[in-house]
Amino acid sequence: MNMHTVTVALGQRSYPIWVGPNLLADQERWRAVLRGRHVLVVSNTTVAPLYLPLVANGLDGLHWSSHVLDDGEAHKTLANVGRVLDALATLGATRDACVLALGGGVVGDLAGFSAACWMRGIDFVQMPTTLLAMVDASVGGKTGVNLPAGKNLAGAFHQPRAVVADIGTLDSLPEREYRAGLAEVVKAACIGDRVFFTWLEDHVDAIVARDRPALLETISRAIRFKADLVQRDETEQGARALLNFGHTFAHALETASGYRLLLHGEAVAIGMVLAAQLSEHLGMGAPMARDRLARLLQKFSLPVAMPPGMEPQALLELMRLDKKNTADVLRMILWRGIGHVEIVDAVSEAAVLSTLEHAAQQGGAGS
Repeated sequence: MNMHTVTVALGQRSYPIWVGPNLLADQERWRAVLRGRHVLVVSNTTVAPLYLPLVANGLDGLHWSSHVLDDGEAHKTLANVGRVLDALATLGATRDACVLALGGGVVGDLAGFSAACWMRGIDFVQMPTTLLAMVDASVGGKTGVNLPAGKNLAGAFHQPRAVVADIGTLDSLPEREYRAGLAEVVKAACIGDRVFFTWLEDHVDAIVARDRPALLETISRAIRFKADLVQRDETEQGARALLNFGHTFAHALETASGYRLLLHGEAVAIGMVLAAQLSEHLGMGAPMARDRLARLLQKFSLPVAMPPGMEPQALLELMRLDKKNTADVLRMILWRGIGHVEIVDAVSEAAVLSTLEHAAQQGGAGS
């Protein structure tokens, strides 16, 4: 099977994204991007036993160590950033050191933010081992951690030196996490690629079965779409914000549930349906498009209903802290249908609250 290469073109900060099988074992390829002799591998308790020995084989002759986090979104904290920085200090990491982020989105976000903080910024390489991290979190240089007040409120834009997306690691990914990653794939198609959306509908069975050729095509197309937006708007001043379709709702749902009830991709699936409903409420989208979106998500066994017990007013309060907002105005990503998503300023809080209340009353966003 061929490897696909996608380049994120950002001038001096440009970098390759390699997608294919057996890439962690292709140590000559990824070691070439390491510029110094100090390397810290950041991983978690689930991934490290599976893949850290393979990565370690490529670090022979370097001064390296590893720092292993507990697994889960609840551990994406400033306290753990401090622990990674302590590990870099113990290693004696210099300005040409590199952090290798071996794991899912939590590891990549936290390790990248730690690399951005150490000596005002050192190299890091993304080695995503989940589908969600491959198609979303590892691409584009967004790094950060959660605060009690909300998700990803502390962070920095810090581009990696490379992304090594070894699709073989997806063989060990639990079914629920694999399907959660598909939400970000669907999101990419919703934003601006109706042809890709139809392709996903036509290849559901192969994607669910983790068919290697279908998986390689799915991941590469989603990455290319995101890379294009990142190249046009690196720090999310305009077009890149479209990638947050469904995320304002999703982040509120995650925060309200303490990051323990929903996986990020599951929250995004619900959030996209809620965003489609809000679009209808504002006279933008149509029920037919929302129903088509919900059907595809359900075929991937993703939730489309808001979990019971969520308080609409509390969710609205959390949404006010979303990073896309300006001043006292809700700024949201809404749609007019599949492939046509746009940034909408000054969204009525009453309309948002009405959408949340309707979802709660009906037993979920998918009703």
